[in-house]
Amino acid sequence: MNTDTKRHIDAARQVLVGVVPNPSSQIDQITNALIYKFMDDMDQSAIKQGGEASFFTGDLKDYSWTRLTDTRIGNQERMNIYSEALIKFSESKQLPQLFREIFKSAFLPYRSPEVLGLFLKEIEYFDYSHPEELGNAYEYLLSIMSSQGDAGQFRTPRHIIDFIVDVVNPTAEDKVLDPACGTGGFLVSAYKHILEQHDGMNSNGTKNSEKPLTPDQRKNLMGNFEGYDIDPTMVRIARVNMYLHQFKDPKIFPYDTLSMDDRWKDKFSVILANPPFMSPKGGVSTHSKFSIQSTRSEVLFVDYIMNHLRPNGRAGIIVPEGIIFQSGKSHKELRKNLINDGLYAVVSLPSGVFNPYAGVKTSILLFNTELAKSNKDLLFVKIENDGFDLGAQRKPIDKNDLPEALEILKQWQCGIKDGRVFDVKNEINSISKSKEDELYRKQIAHAVSREEIIMSGDYNLSGDRYQVTNSYLEAKWPMVSLNDIFTEIKNGKNVNQFDEVGKYRVSRIQTIAFGVVDLNKTKYTNDMVQESDFLKEGDILFSHINSMDHLAKTAIFEDIEEKVVHGSNLIRLRPDLKKIIPRFALYQLKSEYFIENARRFAQKAVNQASINTSAIRAFKIPVPPLDVQSKIVIEIDGYQNKISENKKLIEKYKQEAKDVINKIWGK
Repeated sequence: MNTDTKRHIDAARQVLVGVVPNPSSQIDQITNALIYKFMDDMDQSAIKQGGEASFFTGDLKDYSWTRLTDTRIGNQERMNIYSEALIKFSESKQLPQLFREIFKSAFLPYRSPEVLGLFLKEIEYFDYSHPEELGNAYEYLLSIMSSQGDAGQFRTPRHIIDFIVDVVNPTAEDKVLDPACGTGGFLVSAYKHILEQHDGMNSNGTKNSEKPLTPDQRKNLMGNFEGYDIDPTMVRIARVNMYLHQFKDPKIFPYDTLSMDDRWKDKFSVILANPPFMSPKGGVSTHSKFSIQSTRSEVLFVDYIMNHLRPNGRAGIIVPEGIIFQSGKSHKELRKNLINDGLYAVVSLPSGVFNPYAGVKTSILLFNTELAKSNKDLLFVKIENDGFDLGAQRKPIDKNDLPEALEILKQWQCGIKDGRVFDVKNEINSISKSKEDELYRKQIAHAVSREEIIMSGDYNLSGDRYQVTNSYLEAKWPMVSLNDIFTEIKNGKNVNQFDEVGKYRVSRIQTIAFGVVDLNKTKYTNDMVQESDFLKEGDILFSHINSMDHLAKTAIFEDIEEKVVHGSNLIRLRPDLKKIIPRFALYQLKSEYFIENARRFAQKAVNQASINTSAIRAFKIPVPPLDVQSKIVIEIDGYQNKISENKKLIEKYKQEAKDVINKIWGK
């Protein structure tokens, strides 16, 4: 989305804000005007090519955008034309049904001719020759009004959409679905991809032997694309977006993919999606046809896609990082199903891909049921650079791993011969030897056997976990005080507690169990509490009053959806996520070095000891950069899981986990 687009949208909003203060109403007014303008643009384009107008003819001839913006008429007449046009559009039989439905409830909510005149001047900038601008404008409106983040909807960058489409490679014979289609970006990209397969040209501009689509094939192709969205405005924009790309009757339906089952029996050969990441408070209410019972939208969407692929189907899905490694029951069950049923590759994306909408870390799950059945390995690809910096403005840069990643994935898809597993590292024939060496020095891709992933016990899909390197442990990292890396270090709220079920659970010393918060050991309270009294995901509880043997015990609050009050006698440390990863902090605070050091500051009494908060704030731990912290957490998590799964090897892996901590501390 270019700067001019943003500038004209901002200017249009500024014109409206005095007469249309409601943000959602501003969205309606801007999108209605854009569609009005594009209708006239299509007519003018047809006339220039020797054809005839199809919108502003007959009874609608006097309502064209060209006449509306004629400088020879005054603002009052302009407003009369505009107001009447919105009504006429919803009634005129000469307009396609799609446009009659779009303008069915459209109206002008103010009576200021001057405001309308200024508003239309801003809309005049947009042109049908760039049809994506309609979707761009709408998504920009949502982003600046915070509507997308609240609903877990994040605009998928065009180059990421095109990358996924190129990998999945839809054909003219495929039936394509996006079950959370937004403005239709994936569907439009897939359509363009198929047309390029039949344009008789290679990507370098040379001719090839591709056959053009016949009229019947084009007609069938238009019927092969479907999209669902729960948001009626999104459905409207997607329909227009598809229409602007030659779809005369777009199959975009207002449909709650997770709660409705009218279309449950429909199957597709290709599914492309970036489904909403957020779940509403209390979770998603749904039916019983899913193979996994969960209230998390991201889990249910992936399960839905798996259930709606045809036997030889393919899919590309963007998912939040929680799908890859979270330890909840439904997440583990989903990953087990993925590994056993169609998943062939996981592509890790940089955490800033969705800036400025969100900094959420994501991955792409790639499905090909036929390929997955033939291959004992999963391919892991790590994208560190996507051609743009990771700041809010996403400015272009020279580094871009996407072309190499696409080439590797294409080779992987073609690499099964006579049941033999394709070796990415040794058989990328289309990449020069020097380029291949460069790629693998960056560790952009590696294969892992499904058996090894299954043996991990939690079916973790973090590629780094299976490619452990200790080189980062040799460095000496700065010692940083806890006060500088935690935004809060405070004691809990003193509330009345009892055993019977009450309004809220309350954490206490007994709650800390093996590094996690044990809900079975909490008590309850009915006292009045504030939002700030509740524990949040990633909070670390620290036992600063206890017997000497149990002093300085820690536990992390994670994967718990229930509200829990931070009770007294436990210090809460809330990590600054810009400086430290919660699980890295947990492992540091659980280390022998930290515990021994902390207990030196204990004030001893007859039956217990205590450490005051000021002493805790001054404690120091080694803090590497965030990317190194992430690698360390993945490695230690791996050892912890192996400890749980392999009782006979428990001491060996404990020692290896301890060695990692020793090296961080320089011991």
